[in-house]
Amino acid sequence: MSRVIPSTRSLMRILLIGGNGFIGSPLVRKLHELGHQLAIFHRRPEAAAPATADLVRIQGDRNRLADSREQIRQFLPDVIVDLILSSGEQARQLMILSRELTQRVVAISSMDVYRAWGVMHEVEPGGLQPLPLTEDSQLRTVRRLYPPETIRMMQGIFTWVDENYDKIAVEESIMNDARLPGTVLRLPMVYGPGDPLHRWFPLLKRIADGRSTILIADDFAAWRAPRGYVDNVAHAIALAATSDQAAGRIYNICEEPSLPELAWQRKIATQANWPGKFIVLPRSKTPKHLVLPGNAAQHVVASSERIRAELRYEEPVESDEAIRRTIAWEQKNPPSTINPQQFDYDAEDAALADRR
Repeated sequence: MSRVIPSTRSLMRILLIGGNGFIGSPLVRKLHELGHQLAIFHRRPEAAAPATADLVRIQGDRNRLADSREQIRQFLPDVIVDLILSSGEQARQLMILSRELTQRVVAISSMDVYRAWGVMHEVEPGGLQPLPLTEDSQLRTVRRLYPPETIRMMQGIFTWVDENYDKIAVEESIMNDARLPGTVLRLPMVYGPGDPLHRWFPLLKRIADGRSTILIADDFAAWRAPRGYVDNVAHAIALAATSDQAAGRIYNICEEPSLPELAWQRKIATQANWPGKFIVLPRSKTPKHLVLPGNAAQHVVASSERIRAELRYEEPVESDEAIRRTIAWEQKNPPSTINPQQFDYDAEDAALADRR
């Protein structure tokens, strides 16, 4: 039986923890456009946020939220949205504090909680997982998805990640609290202006360098994964934060359909006006720097049907426009450091010559 159409409040007081980053900034803009009163909890006094006259800023340490109890209480949030939860302990402390301060907590999670993600990373035993992934699909049984060196790399990009990173534990703390309702949003691979991972840089640099042919391994070319444009993801978060019906619910957020990687890269190349062509090579014939680790036979295709049906979610920015905006930003904002081993064109030319 379908659920009732959501009750969206016309005016709310919303506290965003970590609301000044890649996803938080467009979320602030969206909620402000809707007329809600906002407070941002952040660590650094110089942290930037969209300029609004009525935006409240609370400076503090997310690992010591209790120290900011009175400031949060003075704001009187109807909902707290935490964009930077890393561990179960952080989530537990958030729920303990929030019981006396708000009516609901919205937690940002990740689709890496699914067992399929663990199979793809080759840390999870067993066969391939059935698709598409729904909110009721199996979660990982192996809690440590990423090795210590990957966690350290993530911490260099996302300062909120801690050594105990575990989004499954985050979800358990948020959804199992008997005294305060929670909402969990499982995010895809998010792209768009401000992407700290610069996901598209390797492709766009090859185009800018005048490469007429771009190589891709056959298994990666076929791999399908969940994606979402940052403004669209922010719109989905805003819907969940302002919809009473979202209480007690878990939602996947992603575009549909999930395109194979080759088709996705072709879409980007088309919008970049690249006249070249992609060449698909067997994995064994692909230069090592272009071979990604993991089991690409495990696709990670997710369904976003629930949030579309229950909260009437639709992407406000269509795909081609999202791609154009992302290309424009990436071209103007290359990463500060570039690994030259990513661009071993001699090896790529040799692989192409062997193919001929």
